[in-house]
Amino acid sequence: MSGDELADALALANGRGDTHGTAPGGTHGGARGDGRPGGRETGPAPRGSDPHEPRASRASRASRDAQDPHGPHDPQDAVRHRDWPAARAAAARAGAGRRPEPVAVPLDEALGHRLAAPLTALTDLPAFDTSAMDGWAVSGPGPWEPLGPEDGTPHSASHGTPHGILAGDDRPDPLPDGHAVRIATGARIPPGTTAVLRSEYGEVRDRRLRANGAPQHGADIRPRGQECRAGDHLLPGGTPVTPAVLGLAAAAGWDELPVVRRPRAEVLVLGDELLASGIPSGGRVRDALGPMLGPWLAALGAEVTATRRLGDDAGALYAALEETAADLVVTTGGTASGPVDHVHPSLRRLGAKLLVDGVRVRPGHPMLLARLPSGAHLVGLPGNPLAAVSGLLTLAEPLLRAATGAGPSEARRTGPRTGPGTGQPAGDDPLPSAILLGEVQGHPRDTRLVPVVQDGGGVRPLRFSGPAMLRGIAGATALAVVPPGGAPTGAGVHLLRLPWA
Repeated sequence: MSGDELADALALANGRGDTHGTAPGGTHGGARGDGRPGGRETGPAPRGSDPHEPRASRASRASRDAQDPHGPHDPQDAVRHRDWPAARAAAARAGAGRRPEPVAVPLDEALGHRLAAPLTALTDLPAFDTSAMDGWAVSGPGPWEPLGPEDGTPHSASHGTPHGILAGDDRPDPLPDGHAVRIATGARIPPGTTAVLRSEYGEVRDRRLRANGAPQHGADIRPRGQECRAGDHLLPGGTPVTPAVLGLAAAAGWDELPVVRRPRAEVLVLGDELLASGIPSGGRVRDALGPMLGPWLAALGAEVTATRRLGDDAGALYAALEETAADLVVTTGGTASGPVDHVHPSLRRLGAKLLVDGVRVRPGHPMLLARLPSGAHLVGLPGNPLAAVSGLLTLAEPLLRAATGAGPSEARRTGPRTGPGTGQPAGDDPLPSAILLGEVQGHPRDTRLVPVVQDGGGVRPLRFSGPAMLRGIAGATALAVVPPGGAPTGAGVHLLRLPWA
């Protein structure tokens, strides 16, 4: 075991998560929402304590809690914090209950959306018999008498250009028996044609087209409706609109597509200690989450309307939540109970409903999910960068997938189920899995999300996986879902694949 791995294991044993290399204080490189910079959170006495308990006794009990390798055992926390599969299931159900309305968009604006209805063919494909190859359209058995330049006579307008029948020529005249005419790939087959003879299979000698071998009847002719008939269902609703889907839709006659509108998302970055540019100095740190979350949400299917930095201003946060027109608001930091952690108080003041208030996962356990009075959802992320990524993939990702019609199976169930011993939501749409190529220490009670990279047939755990770090996730292809207790080398683990991997 390396020194870093030993430090990681010791940190886990002390209930602090993976801390080697953690930035000394600081938000989005520090501990907003996971604990204030410079030590433990300050604020009111912990829930479950006696407010009339003498300060010295309370301090003594806090000291004993700090020495407990699993942290203080607050029964209210046990109720408040959902296990990881249940939290993902709750987020998926929330997204499925608020799907944006379908909209019709031009083909050049449809990329990246999902189909709001099945894609049907508006025409036969192909719409008429066409040539599959460059060559000659022939009628009957050969040899054939060429029409046009091949026989030295002026070409007939009814049989196309001096080069024969080209793609786009409309309704060529019937081809008489025993005759041939040059034809291009994609050109309309003239009536009377029995086959297309490829250019390399024939030659004109003595003013007759002669074939190396007689073509079979119908050779190299694409018959009308070979791919589909008008009215056929081509793709189901919910299919992502890819470049290939755009091509199919255009070929099938569509100018606009009915798609699911992307959920509108707004990012609110909290914390007075954050710098928007430059080198960290004077006790302040760079905002790492503001530049990261917008593109990440867009990769998950959202339309990001704004990223705003509000600092530690309770009034500004309340106003932003009250006035938002977004379907999803994502906040960073401020989800704990410190003196300037304003997310919970703002939600109470608004009358929002907490759907998930803490998750038994490391890093990122102070994450939350709420429904605002407007019907929009709020995902509150911890301020530590990797903890925020954990919250994004635990709550925002399943919510957005379900809202856009691509939700996992949890959205269709009344409650979460768990695969045996895995922490994996059971059902017909499981997470992908892979073999671990290195041991991962686990938390005694919580799921752990660890950056990994694909390496051959397995995944290799990455270093720099502390809650305040982004170095590991920047080189990762997925987060491994490590169940409580850890996972040895060779164990199978489920994966949260990153959108761009």
